[in-house]
Amino acid sequence: MTMKLYWAPKSRAFRAAWMLEESGAPYERVLVDIRAGQQSTPEFARINPMQKVPALTDGEATVAESAAICAYVAERVPGAGLAPPMDSPLRGRYWHLLFFAASCIEGAFLEKFANVSPPGMSAGWGSLDRVMDALEGFVTPGPWVLGEQFTAADVMIGADLYYGIELFGLFERRPAFAAYLERITKRPAFQRALAFDEAG
Repeated sequence: MTMKLYWAPKSRAFRAAWMLEESGAPYERVLVDIRAGQQSTPEFARINPMQKVPALTDGEATVAESAAICAYVAERVPGAGLAPPMDSPLRGRYWHLLFFAASCIEGAFLEKFANVSPPGMSAGWGSLDRVMDALEGFVTPGPWVLGEQFTAADVMIGADLYYGIELFGLFERRPAFAAYLERITKRPAFQRALAFDEAG
């Protein structure tokens, strides 16, 4: 059964598309025209009640939220090596960084976009500066956030750094970020995902 990715260009679905390209598994892209409101149809709401992309179906299984899709694909295609082995001590850091994007980087995006500075004790992401400092530590010394092994956590972290620095210009281009992005953007799977994402 071929997995189906419900996606839209220039959206968070880029993370899931890149992850699927990294996995090497066959999949079908199903375009959801979010500008025309296709995500609000009853048909799509049955796939993702939040009426957002990305979403993934795999036979009877349905997954939404890009970090969850990345985790699912890593477990679904173990031969691709996109997650540490189950008995690896790196599993804890892997899960931490896999979900750091949605729980912290997204908040930092919001803080910068909206020009707000909520109290660090009440904001789930702490603060923009704290997120940036943590990210710098995560990508140093590299080459990947877990060291030598590229994983789904790099897809989440890498996609957000790419969008935040290269596309939106939201984040400071620190030397560690520039070096990490250079490695990320040279990956063939990233380039394939970016090509069809830009083609729309």
